[in-house]
Amino acid sequence: MSSTVVITVMVALIIVLLLVGAPIKPMRFLAQGTVKLGIGILFLFFFNVFGGAMGLHIPINVFTVVVSGFLGLFGMASLAAIHLFILP
Repeated sequence: MSSTVVITVMVALIIVLLLVGAPIKPMRFLAQGTVKLGIGILFLFFFNVFGGAMGLHIPINVFTVVVSGFLGLFGMASLAAIHLFILP
């Protein structure tokens, strides 16, 4: 797809949502989930930056982002523990 088609579809979707209105509950759920996933990515990035000095590295993939995003610091601690004690 070309970029003009994608941009046109996005603008049309925004206009339709503005005219018709979006259901509040599903949009709030999607927004909160997206924010949590973004926070999970940031947690993993900063953990890899600061943990690299100690030899710790957690790969950034869908599973680790979901765990760290939805469980927060406890998820990061569990991923670090799995890396230290279970993985060689």
